[in-house]
Amino acid sequence: MPKKIPQRMCLGCREHKNKTDMVRIVCSPDGEISVDLTGRKNGRGAYICPKAECLKKAGRQKALENALHCEISSEVLSQLLLQLEEAID
Repeated sequence: MPKKIPQRMCLGCREHKNKTDMVRIVCSPDGEISVDLTGRKNGRGAYICPKAECLKKAGRQKALENALHCEISSEVLSQLLLQLEEAID
């Protein structure tokens, strides 16, 4: 019997994909929001596709704020975009 692969929903495009194919955004207990490439950082996490469009859409729709239970400023969102683009390359 094959091992079950966990599924997560992208906050931007709302598609279900394998957890390993997604990028985790984490809000640490001290309130710092960052891209978690390892998937092991402490804090509340949310998943998006590794595409800038999905992160932008999740930010516009406030889906990221709702999932992380914290406010996200436009400066933090642009920092996340930079971190995501560096991670993809």
